[in-house]
Amino acid sequence: MELEIKKYDHHGRGIAHHGDKIIFVENAVPGEIVEVEETKQTSKWTEAKVIDYKVKSPQRVKSKCPFYDRCGGCHLRHMSYEDTLDFKKNKVSEILEKYCGLKPDIEVIKNKNRDFYRNKIELQVKNGIYGFFEKGSHQIVEIDRCLNAEKAINVIMRSTNLLHVENGTITIKSNYNGEIILHITSEGEANIEIEPLREKCKLVGIVYNGTLLFGADHFIEIIDNTLFKETYNSFFQINRYINAELFKLLSANIDGGDTVLDMCSGVGTLSIIASRKAKKVYAIEIVENAVKDALVNAKMNKIENVNFMLGDAYKAIEQIKDSIDTIIIDPPRSGLTTEALNSIIKINPKKIIYISCDPVTLARDLNTLKENYSTESLHLLDMFSYTYHVECVCVLNRR
Repeated sequence: MELEIKKYDHHGRGIAHHGDKIIFVENAVPGEIVEVEETKQTSKWTEAKVIDYKVKSPQRVKSKCPFYDRCGGCHLRHMSYEDTLDFKKNKVSEILEKYCGLKPDIEVIKNKNRDFYRNKIELQVKNGIYGFFEKGSHQIVEIDRCLNAEKAINVIMRSTNLLHVENGTITIKSNYNGEIILHITSEGEANIEIEPLREKCKLVGIVYNGTLLFGADHFIEIIDNTLFKETYNSFFQINRYINAELFKLLSANIDGGDTVLDMCSGVGTLSIIASRKAKKVYAIEIVENAVKDALVNAKMNKIENVNFMLGDAYKAIEQIKDSIDTIIIDPPRSGLTTEALNSIIKINPKKIIYISCDPVTLARDLNTLKENYSTESLHLLDMFSYTYHVECVCVLNRR
């Protein structure tokens, strides 16, 4: 079947039409004419892969990654970097207009490190083969390097012969100093050649099936001159440079003397940054170990004006007696719960700083808030370069 690609969908796939059916085509650029093979069908749409490029777009670039055609780790390496930013900006703009009727100006913050920027990856292992899932399947693409991952992580990827894992997952984290923590989940017994591995990298610790096997289960991360304890299974943004840019945005939008509420505070990263300008910060987190790490982080940075609270945000809020000026929210991909949104509306802060990794749930929540709040600014941070994922920071002011 021969098709002309008309535009991109929000996953970076090309869109074409055949009769009354929509066809989504991986690795296809608008303006190209391609011969495709169908890979999945429904009554309304079809997924397909390219068999031959009859006419190639002048905007197409050759991927530097030798695994790109099969690996599902990234989606946009057939575009120039600037074209990926245009794609993401258009995607966010279309979603906000469609789902909440907003057309804000969007400032794009570029990634300084367009390759080797991820400080965490998860390797899949099946029958002794190490790699990432193939696009659209659970087959493993065997790889020994990744352009997205930091160079310290790539050292481990070239040393998997020392790990002796037959089946499972291996989470690799690195910090500002190139130190490494491994978290391995496998049904087999641990048989890691630790000393040869230490000769190849700055190995801080290995956790095997939740039990510390070697060293420590955490290391120290430094971002924007701020110290953070990062445990092997704690959430931390995967892009150190963009995380620092996010911190600058947050700080610029905290007013001196304000009382701030951080509703999904994790290990306290945003709370600590906000505390340097705010009068007082309340930080609520439901995961106990995250709160423990947050207390350590506050102590390391000599922060004394943050009150860390353990519990569901919308329930713990009831314990706060102070008037809240600014709310920071950085929810999971699923966005805010109805209870959390109702709590925000009830508190009625003068400002909301909403950090989102999913523009669809962001738009859904903004649609609920727009009656009471106007959008002052929206920033698109290229946290996940060469993938269709985006990170947004939206600042809302009370009407």
